[in-house]
Amino acid sequence: MIIKNGTIVDPTQGMEEIGTLYIRGNRIDRIVPGEYTPSSSDSDEEVIDASGRYVMPGLIDLHVHFRDPGQEYKEDIATGSAAAAAGGVTTVCTMPNTIPTVDSVDTLHYVIHKAAKESLIRVEQLSSITMGEKNEQLVDIPAMKEAGAVAFSEDGKSVMDTALFREGLKQIAAVDGVVMSHCEDRDLVAGGVMNAGPKQQELGYPGITNAVEDVIAARDIFMAAEQGVRLHLCHCSTRGTVELMRMAKRLGYDVTAEVCPHHFTLTDADIPGDIGNYKMNPPLRSEEDVQALIEGLRDGIMDVISTDHAPHSEEEKSKGFRSAFGIVGLETSAALTFTALVAPGIISIRRMVELMSSNPAKVIRMEDERGTLKQGALADVTIFDPNEVWTVEPKQFFSKGKNTPYAGKTLVGRVKTTICNGKVVYQG
Repeated sequence: MIIKNGTIVDPTQGMEEIGTLYIRGNRIDRIVPGEYTPSSSDSDEEVIDASGRYVMPGLIDLHVHFRDPGQEYKEDIATGSAAAAAGGVTTVCTMPNTIPTVDSVDTLHYVIHKAAKESLIRVEQLSSITMGEKNEQLVDIPAMKEAGAVAFSEDGKSVMDTALFREGLKQIAAVDGVVMSHCEDRDLVAGGVMNAGPKQQELGYPGITNAVEDVIAARDIFMAAEQGVRLHLCHCSTRGTVELMRMAKRLGYDVTAEVCPHHFTLTDADIPGDIGNYKMNPPLRSEEDVQALIEGLRDGIMDVISTDHAPHSEEEKSKGFRSAFGIVGLETSAALTFTALVAPGIISIRRMVELMSSNPAKVIRMEDERGTLKQGALADVTIFDPNEVWTVEPKQFFSKGKNTPYAGKTLVGRVKTTICNGKVVYQG
């Protein structure tokens, strides 16, 4: 395959220039700078004209929910992977809070084997930290790592038993694993469903304060450093967490953090009323928090943009802020990031690729083959048109979940082609 005349953006090579990308089989063969010049040996190749578009390493989303096993009516591996492909994502990390929980080798293998048969893109599965996410007994951490768990997370909640969590961190460190933390102090939530503030008071629902996240973020940062385990903070939403990350990096701790597009594009003041598609966990925060998150993404304090793609049925999201937590995000994340951060000049396109591809690959230690267009790397490629203007229409989503607060929103920039393992898996 030949991808010609696109602007190739690859932070791992310091590259942002017009060139032609050659793929042989499922690997990157080479990059030739400058305008494409055909040769006789190219006659049998598939040629994609990427003129006026960015050619970047396939995007990597560290935080998605495919609901399989157990809740396939919300999403399954086939539809989730199609949504990912449409969003330019070639690798996803799926969270373990399924039914049953991914806490055994058998359940882990179920996902891995099903993904091998049905997924258009690469699916990496996480293990829970405790059995059934019940905060009582650790999973068999060495066995889960050996069986292919990409990381460990109690996503959807935190391990509130601090002594048990410390022992889990110790065991995960021993197998050179990574912990992905959902930072939420269960005792402080107190039934909250939205950010504590004027909008919450207006709607009359119980609020979620910033301390709910900040307290556990601080705990997990210090405990992970003490045990020598790699830590990644999921879906950060507060100014306090950004400042904790700033401190952790100054102290040299091995910790990274992600931000979701909804947390840097919307505030709680944008909630138009008692509408379930604006309910997510962590909740939409204040303008002050949003600006801190944007600053952290710009300045390198926050490392990754992930979606926390969380599909639900229409019925489950029809009850206002009594609905289930979560929104879908795979099919809008690249465009939202470009519209909100790149187009206004807050970050560069190269920084966007770092946040959505190169850095996520490093978090899961796959940077030699993913998140890069270096020769010999896996041929996972996203082609992005920075000029297309389009309107979000949830009915057109490949995901079973249509639960998004962005319906009807006009965005700038769109994924046009996604290539995974050397094959076109999405053509917009």
